[in-house]
Amino acid sequence: MATTRRKAAPKKAAKAPFDLKSFLTKTDVGNAVTSFGPNDVIFVQGDKAAAIFYIREGKVKLSVVSPQGKEAVVAILKEGDFFGEGCLAGQQVRMATAVAISDCSIMKLEKAVVVKLLHEQSAFADRFISHLLSRSIKIEEDLVDQLFNSSEKRLARVLLLLANFGQEGVPQTVIPKIS
Repeated sequence: MATTRRKAAPKKAAKAPFDLKSFLTKTDVGNAVTSFGPNDVIFVQGDKAAAIFYIREGKVKLSVVSPQGKEAVVAILKEGDFFGEGCLAGQQVRMATAVAISDCSIMKLEKAVVVKLLHEQSAFADRFISHLLSRSIKIEEDLVDQLFNSSEKRLARVLLLLANFGQEGVPQTVIPKIS
């Protein structure tokens, strides 16, 4: 009985991971990059919502203020995050205020440009959807934490999240030293 040898299937080249920062720099999306210092306001709750933002460098705080003047921090965002994406779902005004917590480089992407990219660039759409899902999961975790954990456990979780504990890289000090 003769054995036949099969030819090995040609190996597919490994697909390089999608580099969003590089893509946004090279793509004609307006490239409106603005620098912000700590405590600089990027947009205010109630402003017209017609663009989303991408954090190239730095950290941003999103907060909301109730009619009674009570402020709540909704999210602390870092390099590589989008914010202000509610305009893509028809939000006419900003639901939160965005403030830089550190020196930031922020890219402003007009709504029409983002919609076009989502339809024409599948790698961008995949990355953007991944961002939205990750943010949704984090908000759900925060809600569960708020509903079921003691204030001590919530504080410990927030401090670990702020220090980037358990993530790649070196933990960062976010809170300034106080004497």
